[in-house]
Amino acid sequence: MSVYKHLLSKYLLPRFGNMTSISEDTVQQFVIQLLEQGRKPNSVRSLLLVLKMIVRYGHRKGMFHDAEWSIRFPTAVHGVEAIPVMSLIHQRRLMKHLQQNLCCRNLGILISLCTGMRIGELCALRWQHVDTKNGTIRVERTLGRIYDCEEHKTYLVEGLPKTSSSRRLIPINKELQEILAVFKRFAQEDYYVLTNKPSPTEPRTYRRYYNRLLDSLDIPRLKFHGLRHSFATRCIEKRCDYKTVSAILGHASLSTTMDLYVHPDLAQKRQCIVRSARLLE
Repeated sequence: MSVYKHLLSKYLLPRFGNMTSISEDTVQQFVIQLLEQGRKPNSVRSLLLVLKMIVRYGHRKGMFHDAEWSIRFPTAVHGVEAIPVMSLIHQRRLMKHLQQNLCCRNLGILISLCTGMRIGELCALRWQHVDTKNGTIRVERTLGRIYDCEEHKTYLVEGLPKTSSSRRLIPINKELQEILAVFKRFAQEDYYVLTNKPSPTEPRTYRRYYNRLLDSLDIPRLKFHGLRHSFATRCIEKRCDYKTVSAILGHASLSTTMDLYVHPDLAQKRQCIVRSARLLE
């Protein structure tokens, strides 16, 4: 919910806040402007989705004229955009450092690399949701800042994940399970994992710590969300079942996982052709 409020206050209200009818040309210009400013196509598509939801709701309430837009993305001709992923060499270096310098903050980064959890989910993770006996982590909450349009302030809010699929049970590997078990012996159930205190750390503070850590290890900057991409990419590289990967990530649909991470190369396409030819022999 905090993400939608941010998109609304920062991008949609300044551009469309006073309109009761939004033309396709207006939306197309809006898209091109965002792309020229460096916004990622997927990010712009998310904005369009929110805008369409608002227009449809307004139409049902008699406030908007309903409209269907056919929006073109000029950057689409350049092919599939590369997902930011940490290289194997850098990931191994990072994981080695985390394991040799275990603390609550480093533990969170290790959890993300091993489970693909989002930063908001990590910041809201409490020890009561970590089952070291059965080797699972239950994602129940997320933490983030929301913008109050009236007071022009942001507030730190903990709540349910944005979709029902985001509430999920994630199995963890044996090594992480043993590390978590050691930490949990000295923790209270209702304490947050990243602080081992009754109060959490917020995502932007944790991002700053993560960035400083990468710099100290001479690892190229990668957004924290890139750890999630790295986890998913490693799963796909190991030919894990797509539906299982999607469930672990908490995607609302399998198509999201497929669109983001499954891009067959020429060798895979050639292998598919060979297999189909053999079937006809």
